[in-house]
Amino acid sequence: MTINNHRIYFRYMAKIAINIKTDKEIKKNAQNIAEELGISLSDVLNASLRNFIRTREIKFSAIPQVIPEFEKFLGNIEEDIKNKKNLSPAFGSVKEAKKYLDSL
Repeated sequence: MTINNHRIYFRYMAKIAINIKTDKEIKKNAQNIAEELGISLSDVLNASLRNFIRTREIKFSAIPQVIPEFEKFLGNIEEDIKNKKNLSPAFGSVKEAKKYLDSL
């Protein structure tokens, strides 16, 4: 008589909740983008945490990234400079600048 004892082990990860504080608008925007991608905000945060664990790094950038609204604003300024419009004169002193501003 042969008896086969088979043991099956299941590996699973217990889920826990992490509470974080963020601005309401940030959460709303992140949820909307995640939804557009067909994933949950929880999936986004888990992917970020997994990447942090794998690479042991968080990337911050001191390089400014110009948003489209600011690019448009700069474009308007460049157009004004080109047309010599909405410009103040050059000042040789603070006193001259104050005098000009008071005259407006």
